[in-house]
Amino acid sequence: MRYTPKQIEKYQRQRYITFLEKVTKNLFRMFRNEDTTQEQFLRKFKELSKKLDEQVDIKLNSEYHQEMKSYIERLKIEIELSDFNFNDIREANMTLLNRLQKLKNGTSYKKDKHKHKSRNQDWG
Repeated sequence: MRYTPKQIEKYQRQRYITFLEKVTKNLFRMFRNEDTTQEQFLRKFKELSKKLDEQVDIKLNSEYHQEMKSYIERLKIEIELSDFNFNDIREANMTLLNRLQKLKNGTSYKKDKHKHKSRNQDWG
C-alpha cells in the first residue's frame, strides 16, 4: 500500500508536534526538579535539540505550536551564546513554560455564551 503525499505530511506533522511537546515537557520537568544540575540539563537539552534538528521541519499553524517552537529556539540561542547559569534562568523559564501551558489549555475552557448564563441567573 502506498501512502499519499497528504498522508505523509500529516504523519510528519503529528510526529513533529509530538516531539515538540516532549521537549517542552522534559524542560519543564528539569526546571521544576531542584536536584537537576547544570551539567545534566545541558546534556539532556543538547540531546533533545539534536533530535529536533533531525526532524523534518514542518510549517505550524497553531499559535501554541509556533510559540513552543520559538521558545525552544530562543532557549537554544540563550544557552549557546551567553555565559549560561542554570539556577539563574530557572524561574524565568518556569514562567514561560506555564504561559505555554495556559495557551494550550485556553481552548478547553467554556465558551463565552455559556459563561453569560450563570452570570445572569439572578435577573429572573
